[in-house]
Amino acid sequence: METIDISSFEKVLSSLEAILIRYEKENFDIDIRDAVIQRFEYTYSLAIKMMTRFLNLQSNENLPQMTFNEIIRQANQFGLLQSNLIKWTEYRQKRNATSHTYDENVAKEVMAVIPEFKQEAEFLLKQLKERI
Repeated sequence: METIDISSFEKVLSSLEAILIRYEKENFDIDIRDAVIQRFEYTYSLAIKMMTRFLNLQSNENLPQMTFNEIIRQANQFGLLQSNLIKWTEYRQKRNATSHTYDENVAKEVMAVIPEFKQEAEFLLKQLKERI
């Protein structure tokens, strides 16, 4: 049976956790804040890719291009996620807003969801490890 290499997902999640710990100590440093946001961006993107790969593996064939909503709904059906489509849509919106991190208010809004997203991504990683 084919498997998924989740090592890159583990690494980016570890990287996100490390910079969040640093940010807790130095939350006045906007360079560290920007690093947190950047690591959130690529951790989020890789989380979606991992879900898609898992779903493709479960179907035993390459599924046609799934929409974001389909990916999240199917991942929920497999028990990969703690949260529902509404919460993942919020993460997606914050991820899409990261191109505007020069705006202080947008950066604060994005930062507000990152710790919760990290917990969700950790849950996803745990579920993937158990299933592959």
